Amino acid sequence: MGKLVIVGSVAFDAIETPFGKTDKILGGAAPFIGLAAAQFQVDSAIVSVVGEDFPQEYLDLLASKNIDVSGIEIVKGGKTFFWSGKYHNDLNTRDTLVTELNVMADFDPKVPDSYKDAEVVMLGNLHPNIQLGVINQMTVQPKLIVLDTMNYWIENTPKELMAVINKVDVITINDEEARQLTNEYSLVKAAAKIQEMGPKYVVIKKGEHGALLFHDSHIFFAPALPLEEVFDPTGAGDTFAGGFVGYIAQSRNIGFENLKNAVIQGSNLASFSVERFGTKRMTSLTKEEINKRLLQFKALTQFDIAIQ
Repeated sequence: MGKLVIVGSVAFDAIETPFGKTDKILGGAAPFIGLAAAQFQVDSAIVSVVGEDFPQEYLDLLASKNIDVSGIEIVKGGKTFFWSGKYHNDLNTRDTLVTELNVMADFDPKVPDSYKDAEVVMLGNLHPNIQLGVINQMTVQPKLIVLDTMNYWIENTPKELMAVINKVDVITINDEEARQLTNEYSLVKAAAKIQEMGPKYVVIKKGEHGALLFHDSHIFFAPALPLEEVFDPTGAGDTFAGGFVGYIAQSRNIGFENLKNAVIQGSNLASFSVERFGTKRMTSLTKEEINKRLLQFKALTQFDIAIQ
């Protein structure tokens, strides 16, 4: 069983979709990543920061899933990062209503000593300097460093972002961000350009249309499972990333064929995440449900054809 370090926001989210709305609930990238990775029984730790207003029950929830929370700093008198958003009817677009960085504005990550030799590092969507600071704290070169980023950092911190991209093995971004980063409309050309920046593997997420994995001249496509109900897409991308790194940390195999399996595992878990608000679905998920849906993914993509 490999060690996994997860760096990302731990936050309060308040979400409104056509199916309802929530008050402040557990959110942020790190809980979604951690709860997804926990499905693979890996030895993981979250590195983040919260305020004194953060409920102990949320920390206990994460700890109950075998996630080390000693790297989550609690700032006395501070307020936890808060985000509020409202989704449109198609659930593909949303409006951000409130963003309060609070303690996240001065976040200085500190990786627990016992995890500085982790084999897999997952850098959630944060300022590139924070991500770089985590890489520099590792005492042993990780087998795999995975980076998530977004258009805000591409636009506002391009130099810092390029410094991080050069040091990672995998980057996960959506199709719009891949085009923005490379000025290439073709995702095949965009992925090739990104690989020249440093990463060996590029994962381009296409939301309800699946995900693409690129390595050298090899391409793998994983569809998104068609679902009857989607309540809340918040955290789906982070859940995907958590399933991806969790499977790799468990299997300890960073070859292309195994990363293809990791993409399917991530897509599978993301399909559960959207079925309830926030992290609720991920905390009640069973192994039987996961395996049953994996078989659905297999049936969706497997076929025999005679080549004449």
